Amino acid sequence: MQLGGVTLFFLFIFSLLPSQYGAEVYNITPSRPLAEGQTLVSPGLRFELGFFNPNSSANKYVGLWHKSIYPRKYVWVANRDNPLAARDTFVSLRIGSSGSLELVDGKQISVWSANISNCSSAVLLDNGNFVVKDDMGAHMWESSNNPSDSLLPSMVGKQIFLTSWRSDNDPSTGIFKAGYSAELPSQSFIWINGSIPYWRSGPWDQSKYIGVTPGTRYNSYSFNKIPGDKIFIYIDISSEGVLRKMFSESGKNWYLDWESWKSPCDNYGACGPFGVCTASDSPICKCLKGFIPKSNEEWSKRNWSGGCVRRTNLSCETNTNDSVSSKGKDGFLKLERVKVPDFHEYLNSVSLDKLEDCKIQCLSNCSCLAYAYVDTIGCLVWSKDLIDMQKFPSLGEDLYIRLAPSELYEEKPIKLIASLTAIGFMSILIAIVFSLHRWRANQKRHVGLTAWRLETTSMIKIQRDGLREYMGQHDFPKLKIYDFDSISIATDNFNITNKLGQGGFGPVYKGMLPEGKEIAVKRLSSSSRQGVEEFKNEMLLISNLQHKNLVRMMGCCVKENEKLLIYEFMPNKSLDTFLYESNAWASRFNIIQGVARGLLYLHQDSYVKVIRRDLKVSNILLDERLNPKISDFGLACMVEETQGLENTQKVVGTCGYMSPEYAMGGIFSEKSDVYSFGVLVLEIISSKKNTSFYFYDQQLGFLAYAWKLWNEGRALEFVDEVLGDSYSSSEVMRCVHVGLLCVQDNAADRPTMTDVASILSSEKDGPHPKRPVFTIQNSVYHPGPYYENTNSSKNEASITIIEGR
Repeated sequence: MQLGGVTLFFLFIFSLLPSQYGAEVYNITPSRPLAEGQTLVSPGLRFELGFFNPNSSANKYVGLWHKSIYPRKYVWVANRDNPLAARDTFVSLRIGSSGSLELVDGKQISVWSANISNCSSAVLLDNGNFVVKDDMGAHMWESSNNPSDSLLPSMVGKQIFLTSWRSDNDPSTGIFKAGYSAELPSQSFIWINGSIPYWRSGPWDQSKYIGVTPGTRYNSYSFNKIPGDKIFIYIDISSEGVLRKMFSESGKNWYLDWESWKSPCDNYGACGPFGVCTASDSPICKCLKGFIPKSNEEWSKRNWSGGCVRRTNLSCETNTNDSVSSKGKDGFLKLERVKVPDFHEYLNSVSLDKLEDCKIQCLSNCSCLAYAYVDTIGCLVWSKDLIDMQKFPSLGEDLYIRLAPSELYEEKPIKLIASLTAIGFMSILIAIVFSLHRWRANQKRHVGLTAWRLETTSMIKIQRDGLREYMGQHDFPKLKIYDFDSISIATDNFNITNKLGQGGFGPVYKGMLPEGKEIAVKRLSSSSRQGVEEFKNEMLLISNLQHKNLVRMMGCCVKENEKLLIYEFMPNKSLDTFLYESNAWASRFNIIQGVARGLLYLHQDSYVKVIRRDLKVSNILLDERLNPKISDFGLACMVEETQGLENTQKVVGTCGYMSPEYAMGGIFSEKSDVYSFGVLVLEIISSKKNTSFYFYDQQLGFLAYAWKLWNEGRALEFVDEVLGDSYSSSEVMRCVHVGLLCVQDNAADRPTMTDVASILSSEKDGPHPKRPVFTIQNSVYHPGPYYENTNSSKNEASITIIEGR
């Protein structure tokens, strides 16, 4: 009796141990249920199934997860709407007397069942599918046919729907559902509250959805071309209605590859019928040509849901010959690089193998409002209102919108003659005014382009001679004006093979001058108002800032709509590329110190204090010796030496790098740069990105996770694993300490760059960093543009737009 009591005591203690201390089993049978403290594992130890309670909640569930990857992501939950009590330790997943798989509580009451009978075993496969078999081994029930919020590669091709969790800690059925539509070609949707469209992918072209931007590593929202079985990938629908594609190459952490929501334009029908959304524009919604807002009053309030209506009715005269452009006939307006609208119809006739065939078919049908020909799909036409269109900076498809002839062609020769006469008269008048202006300019040396300070589109028309006058009025001793043709030759006519990257306001190209000197050419967007401001800012700032850790501007070029800035070429590209290629801690520490010196110069040692405002890894360039140089000063701001805080109505920067006071209140100072520097330091140490790393197991974002490790004395666990042991522990600890001091919520708590430089270069101790509450509450960032209408009573600055870059 005494021995039996001891045995029962140890069995009771064993039942209280967490699952990692329990036994692993490989199947469930009528005689072998799965009890708490045990886990069911797949043969290759890739997946695991067991009991869990999210974030120590009062409820308990049976879930499925990848065995080796932490933090855990529960890709399937059995009893999501019928939880067990967390304190109930006598629960089990078993095959009951009726032969059905069921989950019972401590009172042996069934709370969930697979609703089958005559099954003999349940096993977990290496593809993550939990299956129930009969005596013959046939699959009678599969978890992949009954998904929760996650899609695994083995589930592709099945007509299933994903439903979100109610919250991050509550796996019960949420308000969002994701799945495929029934039409051909199919589309992927997110619906809210059952059937209301919330997001749409665009049609499937046999390899991708044509309305979805690519992911960072793997082909956006699909499982195509996954390299080998060592890559773990899943797609889930979050409790906030965002589809996310996560991957793990090391088998240790999850990283974000792609997500469905990048800007307000991703919201279904953001601009209503016949409206097109462009994330980089302000306002983001515009009517198609030939259409006007349905309600000007609502559009003035930025309520675009009502969309647009046609200005001129279609003539709709059937025409199947080549004279479709003759007056009196409807025609088509080409809209390039767009996400095609919803409600397409697929014409699968074998004769429709050309764009012209598709056009003729649409024109011959009075109900056809638009068409598109996609090489990998064929002919798509639309006969319903055109809704959920988005303009992309690249990729996308060509959409042809049907318009009345008066919207496309001139109506009468008389009007044409009158227009030409007016244009001719205006041209003569402009020539006279311009000549008079040039004569007066020759009489007065300092009459130039004062239009730098005007917010008008005339800035775009600055000519070469005007630029010389402007430069003559300012101090640009080392800045050269280049000829546009010579830059075009140097970059091989801006050949795509010479493209180094895409900046916030335009692409950057590599070039070679005739004397053999390599250059980097930033080509600012000709249509971007921000591009003009950036051009002016970089001209004024960089030409007069000289420091070894700032990129050097060699010159500029302006010709009509072209605005070019010419820099010294950096052979090792930008820091974001370097972080995934280097395993040398000495280089990383040198980069951290160099960026600190560059910021210290901008804040304290330059002729005027400069606040950088958009410091991030992609804006740090590396020379041939991996010395860092801060670049891209288009968003920088000059302030007087006596000024402290500034505020702005236009918050412009990169999500994840903006300080709380700047992102939420439009207030910026040198402490805003300090915050960005702190994020950058922690990214350099860990090789993880603030905008994509997420510690699911503890619901922590990048910065909060770093602080937690530091606070627990485990800061060295934050170091990039590829470094191994080849780093100085004291230097790493100093850098983590500095990074966390810099990202404190309160700007007054952050150090100055003088303090930072002092801590980095010595063993000087700083204060203990405070817990970053702001980052804990905002753990997952959306890297695309985010728009917000709000008023800040604290600083009286009206924040109208937050522009992500």
